Amino acid sequence: MRASCLALTLIATRTLAAETCTDDAMIVFDGSGSMSEMGFNDLNQPRIFEAREALRTALPDIARSRRLGLVIYGPGGADMCSGVSLEFAPQENAAARIIGRVDALVPEGSTALTDAVALAARTLDHENRPATIVLVTDGKETCGGAPCRLAADLAATGVDTTVHVIGFKVRGDFFAWNSEGQSEYTEAETVSRCLADRTGGTYASAETLDELIAALRVTLGCNVLF
Repeated sequence: MRASCLALTLIATRTLAAETCTDDAMIVFDGSGSMSEMGFNDLNQPRIFEAREALRTALPDIARSRRLGLVIYGPGGADMCSGVSLEFAPQENAAARIIGRVDALVPEGSTALTDAVALAARTLDHENRPATIVLVTDGKETCGGAPCRLAADLAATGVDTTVHVIGFKVRGDFFAWNSEGQSEYTEAETVSRCLADRTGGTYASAETLDELIAALRVTLGCNVLF
């Protein structure tokens, strides 16, 4: 059922992606410590392995027609929450550069996704021109940021700011009192979905490599790629 819902979501958003598929876009990539988790979280290998493979597969075609930039959050900060880095602003043929940066990172730190998305929006000059941001995250904000408040701000102040959110292998609280069992644990949604809901973007829950590749292609690419 979850796979069919994802397929319907992706099909429904292809037209939206195609309409703006040549505008500059920023990828906001989760490099936090949880990307290296495996084992008890029903993960056979660290999330970062498949995330890297998905970028290697999806980005070369996308980057031929769209200038892409990159923000990484998690590693490299003075503390657990300060590792938010603008790797580079949108540029032509950026696939190799993005892939290289993600291949080189060592996941660490916490999830400062709100600050990272805000940085991407500023980089795109969202108050003066259209801005498309694709957030790839495995979970919730853990650094005190308020993603839903940011979503409201982006919707109110942006010329045409759209945030697409890809929740990659998001896990719920397995031991929560209100948990309904394993399916709820493995099919949880990140609270940052509100960034998509409030800005007219899309939310895709990707559990497999193929689903992550499809989500990247739909949110960043053109129909000609499908």
